[in-house]
Amino acid sequence: MKNNLLTLFIAFVVLYSCDVVDDLTKFDLDYQTNYSIPATTLIDSPFSLNTPDVTTESDSSFESNNTHKDLIESIKLKSLKLTIDSPESGNFNFLKEVHIYIDAEDLEELEIANIFNLENTDDNTISLDVLGQELKSYIKKDSFNLRVKTITDETISQTHDITIDTKFRVDAEILGV
Repeated sequence: MKNNLLTLFIAFVVLYSCDVVDDLTKFDLDYQTNYSIPATTLIDSPFSLNTPDVTTESDSSFESNNTHKDLIESIKLKSLKLTIDSPESGNFNFLKEVHIYIDAEDLEELEIANIFNLENTDDNTISLDVLGQELKSYIKKDSFNLRVKTITDETISQTHDITIDTKFRVDAEILGV
């Protein structure tokens, strides 16, 4: 009986320790970029805009988390948020849907987040639905580019400057663990 309890206790400690170590090998990378939606009189017409290249500085980010590119097991988008910087009174009521795509040198463009049937909430911030693809090959590059495809359901009389905040979850082996 004592041997069974001891074996059960040891098994519990080993499994718990593995989960703790696994959590220590995960960290987030945050990137930010901007784009502008020009004033428009068209409704229900899709249009696409490319953001400036986002420099990843992945080597230094991985190093500061005690790992490097060869030890990365997975990178997935955790969250993506759009915020209107100007006009000050701007909101996302003019949008019907948004699609965000990622692209990097020698890789195919891939949709990573979207949102459909946006409600008129007068909000100047929206969070998109993340699609959960593996993005390790994109983030390990020196830079990546985001393309924003939107469909409007209202006209806008002013250019809207928007910030895209992304958070990527990295799962790596830390020092080979």
